[in-house]
Amino acid sequence: MASSVNPTVRRRRLGQELRKLRELKGMTAEEVAERLLVSQSKISRLENGRRSISQRDVRDLCGVYGVEDHRIVDSLMQMAKESRQQGWWHAFGDIPYSVYIGLETDAASLRVYEASLVPGLLQTPNYASAVTEGSWPEATTADIERRVQVRMRRQERITDPENPLRLWAVIDESALRRIVGNREIMAEQMRQLVQFSLEPHITVQVLPYDVGAHPGMYGKFSILEFNDPQDASTVYLEGITSDLYLEKPNDVQTYSVMYEHLRMQALNAEHSRQFIDRVAEEWAAEL
Repeated sequence: MASSVNPTVRRRRLGQELRKLRELKGMTAEEVAERLLVSQSKISRLENGRRSISQRDVRDLCGVYGVEDHRIVDSLMQMAKESRQQGWWHAFGDIPYSVYIGLETDAASLRVYEASLVPGLLQTPNYASAVTEGSWPEATTADIERRVQVRMRRQERITDPENPLRLWAVIDESALRRIVGNREIMAEQMRQLVQFSLEPHITVQVLPYDVGAHPGMYGKFSILEFNDPQDASTVYLEGITSDLYLEKPNDVQTYSVMYEHLRMQALNAEHSRQFIDRVAEEWAAEL
């Protein structure tokens, strides 16, 4: 469940405040880096919340920006302290997409398009294990178990009875047809998809093959939105060795429009449920 202090979100908000102070001072990131004898990339990473920030960093930056109000400095120092706390996901060791998990944990809604697999938040343990084993050939049994545990813990956001994550998933038909693990695992996964789709806060739509070309052909993406207006909507693009987070309004708008086109081209929720149910029967037919 989302905790009262989410270190990822604290870093984002702190970075936003530091960027505002720099812009009010009329300085570029390069100028600040020169004053502090650090790299420009460090200043950029601090401002976009992708790098851990220390209280010393905050003190030094406030000094460069000429912040004299001790209440502002103290508030920023406290945010820096909270941003260095560990989220629940840190207990599982080095998770490559930990920044994303922090954002997902605090998000109010998530729109996701998946082209080749069932979205992580909707996966069964068996499907998640088979996906991890197939996509990470060098993974040990312990590695796979750890990734599955993290994925199941993430699912608490959509099963939280008090504050469930609003999830909208558009899934390409290929994700339902590609065998992951074995036919039994696929049948089980399809049945779980149907059950999740019955929840009032979860919408699942299938994008069938016969729609032809569509905006999602460039690859999967997710759009996270937050209740707090201080937290900008974010587009998440997952990569093999690194991930990309887009927060500029124009970028978010572009992907939001793409998502609307995908939703319109996909089967509606009821027809998607019927489609997935038929696929489940097909997978189970030859067990």
